Amino acid sequence: MSSNVQESIQSVRERKENLELDLLSPFAARASESRGRIKEDAHCDVRTVYERDMGRILYSLPFRRLRHKTQVFFDPQNDHVCTRMEHVLYVSYVAETIGSALGLNTDLIRAIALGHDLGHAPFGHAGEEALHTLLNSHDASLHFSHEQHGLRVVDLLSEHKGQHGLNLTFEVRDGIASHCGERYDEYYLEPMREKKEQELLLCSLKHDPPATLEGCVVRFTDRIAYVGRDIEDATRSGLLYFDELPFDIRSTLGHNNSEIVDTLVKDMIENSMGQNAIMMSQKTGEALRRLIEINYERIYAAPRVMRYEAQVKNMLEGLFEYYLALIEHRPEDESAPAMAFFEYEARHPEPHASALRKVTDYIAGMTDPYAGRMFRTVFGI
Repeated sequence: MSSNVQESIQSVRERKENLELDLLSPFAARASESRGRIKEDAHCDVRTVYERDMGRILYSLPFRRLRHKTQVFFDPQNDHVCTRMEHVLYVSYVAETIGSALGLNTDLIRAIALGHDLGHAPFGHAGEEALHTLLNSHDASLHFSHEQHGLRVVDLLSEHKGQHGLNLTFEVRDGIASHCGERYDEYYLEPMREKKEQELLLCSLKHDPPATLEGCVVRFTDRIAYVGRDIEDATRSGLLYFDELPFDIRSTLGHNNSEIVDTLVKDMIENSMGQNAIMMSQKTGEALRRLIEINYERIYAAPRVMRYEAQVKNMLEGLFEYYLALIEHRPEDESAPAMAFFEYEARHPEPHASALRKVTDYIAGMTDPYAGRMFRTVFGI
């Protein structure tokens, strides 16, 4: 390759970075100003650091498994029911729409959005709660949250070019660790720009804001993407219909998922324009909070869903104790589930990690169908 061609290729990334400096909002994250990766990595000639992160996430095995992980309804047979992979694509699309309007870095937004749920266990939040309870019952100092585990997935458990960890930028890793806010009355979110590397592991437990506006957009958009979409799935199951919602919520947000998303996106853009914060109006934010509460009551805590969650708890508890016994007692078990686990253990990036940690990592990486299949194989009579 001639030096002229090489210079031309190298200038592609540089031109992109210069365009970001010229065109993005003064509050936006710029690839050329990234706080970097844990391990030094040579620059790509064509892609910015956030574009590279996007690719590493897309090609990772944990991302592929999202298509067989629950969003709300477990292991659905109906092809129109939302999966975890569809959810992250919705979040990416809506967040990029908002970010583009605000002059933010849409490459960073897309990378955070695509990676934000990589730490989810099988069976959604029911699986997450089951794993947390199991860990805590063995060691009160241990816990499981999908945000914190998502950071573990991209930093250690996933593989890239034969190495453990995707080695993503600080900004993407922070967005993944900080994406979930349990306070549904959170209408205003200002980035925690001075956040330190050592704070990332704890920020999910404290629900600290992300370090970038782009991360704040994804955190808000996570709710926008699921609140109406979950009602669409609930309608197919006969749990909740849009026309059952209180009139004032429908008049404020809209009468279907499309209208709800449109209202929330426009409200967020209007109120966040030119600000060092992402925010919604009080009226719209309050309507969204009430709608999420209705979803919890009518969908997530519905008797039919709770009954299935009890089955999930039993399934994961059985698998947890089975794999823990395997690793602690090393029985002469040559069954397919045992051999698959021993193969995973041999490849684990932390050879000296505790048995609890290895078992948790293994189960958290399972898809819904795989967990169900392993349970039936182990405990079938």
